[in-house]
Amino acid sequence: MDNKQIAKAFNNLGDLMELHDENTFKIRSYRNAYLTIRKLPEPLAEMSDAEINGIKGVGKAIAGKIRELLDAGEMATLNKYKDQTPEGIQDLLGIKGLGAKKVRQLWQEMGIESAGELYYACNENRLIALKGFGLKTQEDIRQKIEYHNQSRDKFLYATLEQEAAELVSELKKKLNIQAELTGAIRRKMPILRGIEILIDIKELPDDIFDENFITLTEKTANYYRVKTAKQTPVRLYTCTPDEWFFKLFETTGANDFCEIILKNTNENEMKNAASEEAIFEAADCAFIPPELRDNHENIDLAKSNNIPTLITSNDIKGVLHTHSTYSDGINSLREMAEYARDKGYAYIGITDHSKSAFYANGLKPDRLHAQWAEIDELNAELAPFRIFKGIESDILSDGSLDYEDDILQQFDFIVASVHSNLKMDEAKATQRLINAIKNPHTTMLGHPTGRLLLSRKGYPIDHAKVIDACAAHNVSIEINANPLRLDLDWEWIPYALEKGVKIAINPDAHSTRGIHDIHYGVCVARKGGLTAAQCVNYLSVEEFEQYCK
Repeated sequence: MDNKQIAKAFNNLGDLMELHDENTFKIRSYRNAYLTIRKLPEPLAEMSDAEINGIKGVGKAIAGKIRELLDAGEMATLNKYKDQTPEGIQDLLGIKGLGAKKVRQLWQEMGIESAGELYYACNENRLIALKGFGLKTQEDIRQKIEYHNQSRDKFLYATLEQEAAELVSELKKKLNIQAELTGAIRRKMPILRGIEILIDIKELPDDIFDENFITLTEKTANYYRVKTAKQTPVRLYTCTPDEWFFKLFETTGANDFCEIILKNTNENEMKNAASEEAIFEAADCAFIPPELRDNHENIDLAKSNNIPTLITSNDIKGVLHTHSTYSDGINSLREMAEYARDKGYAYIGITDHSKSAFYANGLKPDRLHAQWAEIDELNAELAPFRIFKGIESDILSDGSLDYEDDILQQFDFIVASVHSNLKMDEAKATQRLINAIKNPHTTMLGHPTGRLLLSRKGYPIDHAKVIDACAAHNVSIEINANPLRLDLDWEWIPYALEKGVKIAINPDAHSTRGIHDIHYGVCVARKGGLTAAQCVNYLSVEEFEQYCK
């Protein structure tokens, strides 16, 4: 190990000990060792034990730990604290500027154990009321986590979408060429390994490479690997203008999708196709939108000319699953309603957290009545725009909802969601959801697995049994459109539609800005083959009111 790695080990040990509220003197000594070792001009590996012991500020105990690291590459004391600390918490300690004290507070007071959970808590404004935090600190932490996530080798679609669009625009402008997104980002996969772009030029000029734009990491006959100024990995596929549509088709397709389509065609003839549609036509297929090219079953639909007309953002008429300052939202009920109205929506469903969600300022009955009174006043003022009285009811451990029947029956609609006790086995977790679905007051099932993409797996459930229960009890399922969730997963949408279960595309918005997440929900809904007619939010005000009844 070199000096930098050894110093980092002592810094890590200091963080972990502080996290566990250990002896402050020892913590300080390890912090000092970190500062001393990283400044040493001579490699510790080349020093004798006597020389290491003679370093100012390095006592016998620390010298022994240095020798451990040099001889074995690990330190027993550090391993002990690592074993006591969840991996997600250790990951949080790696986020620059967060600090062990704040991580300990978040862990102990809020039960947060990963960067994804913390980021989601920021989106839901849960840090604002925490002692020593507040809105400014919450935003700072959110930005730090975004930067931290971007430094890894996987990215949320939402993280790269804007940067990818800007890169395409700049390439067109700088080189006067065709450029278009391709690969997984064109198929709108929720998780990406980078940006993929097709360009109709075989050789890039040397002056295009600039640390403020893109830098070259690899060049082959068919593509360039580059990184953007934000260090985002990009693959630039190259082709001649004549090959454009074939290469767009070829680079977009997932796995062996293209091979199946081209199986009974003359591939050489396709290489100069005049459009992507022409390629599908030659294969005796209807055109398959890029989002549907991950599921081979869609090829059969295309051959029988049964590709659905996919839903678009313009089809969404109402915003469901939103939070206000009554629970953990950052905007008032009026602000949420007026913003949705001004964006062209016909209605909004306010679903603040129920009483058991104490961490999110869940509504006790007296505050519910106050909210309902305000909704009545706003509905009179904002008509024909409509605010529906909803709740995001916690599904309790036994599957029951979070209020008595006399209160539940007064809501217009109820989103039933799990927020606690996420470590049940599959059988118990599945039955818990089914019990909630069977409740006659449940309108829709919220984020069925509770997952947080790239940071927390969803709890295990038998999706088929849950969907079957929704079909039997006329309960819809939401696609939680927050880009960290996108839950129900798109791969289960076809089964839900087959069973006649309607899908709601819900932003789970905790601010006016959060309403825009509907866009990401629509992206994955399209991947699952959702049409407007199968979507709850496509209903008009009157139709949704009747649907709730």
